[in-house]
Amino acid sequence: MNNKTIEDIAEVLKETLGLDELTIEGGTIGEKWLRLKPEELLPVCKTLRDESGLRFDMLMCLSGVHYPAENELGVTYHLNSTKLNLKVTLKVRVPEEKAVIPSVESIWKTADWHEREAYDMIGVTFANHPNMQRILCPDDWEGFPLRKDYVQQETYQGITTRYDEYE
Repeated sequence: MNNKTIEDIAEVLKETLGLDELTIEGGTIGEKWLRLKPEELLPVCKTLRDESGLRFDMLMCLSGVHYPAENELGVTYHLNSTKLNLKVTLKVRVPEEKAVIPSVESIWKTADWHEREAYDMIGVTFANHPNMQRILCPDDWEGFPLRKDYVQQETYQGITTRYDEYE
């Protein structure tokens, strides 16, 4: 079993990429994560995948997150190294009005549908994604259903979408 900590992983990334610092957050009781700027995401992810001491070969999932108090959207990435039994979490946040994050689909093919779901539900656009379109909602659906400020439309193409009157 590999006993690398998130601090060890951050150190490898800083040395390999020449970064002055990487922000480690969380950890009081729960898991720690690396907070990244959007422009750091691709080089960090490529290094996490390719560096022999890391080998993060699996994107387990990614989740879109809405932070309405800060007017931000974010994406949380959960990565796994199946060869070295390591896990790491990355978080990227961007302003709602400029909600564009680089796609990691070229690094982990599993990101394809995950990124489309985050786009569809939260409204984050993934730059250079090969098929950036809705995956769950119809193309002409209004809004992003998992945003905390989402207001569900009353009808869609003449069909009632609200069922609270039946409760």
